[in-house]
Amino acid sequence: MGSSDAFIRATINRLGARIGHGLADAAAEMAVLAQDAPDRLRQEWDLFQEEVRAEADRLERDDGQAEPADAASDMTVSDPESPPVDQTPQAVIDRLRASVAEINRFLEVRS
Repeated sequence: MGSSDAFIRATINRLGARIGHGLADAAAEMAVLAQDAPDRLRQEWDLFQEEVRAEADRLERDDGQAEPADAASDMTVSDPESPPVDQTPQAVIDRLRASVAEINRFLEVRS
């Protein structure tokens, strides 16, 4: 067992003897969280870097196209007979909000 493990266990034991088991349990949870935090941060950082690389690759592929494909254009289906739909990000957000509001009203009526 490493010295840091022994130190953490000793701290938890002394806290338990002085204050009681309630605080000792909380301290143990904090110790576990403190030990796991660097690994979780490292995992989240690695995941973020992978997402950035994937987004950069996607943007590089889209640079060759006349009209870049983004999340907004993927969310709408164009019908040849319907008028063109506004594809700005704000328009997509407004349509999504309206859809969420409609679903919310439907669920409230059912409740």
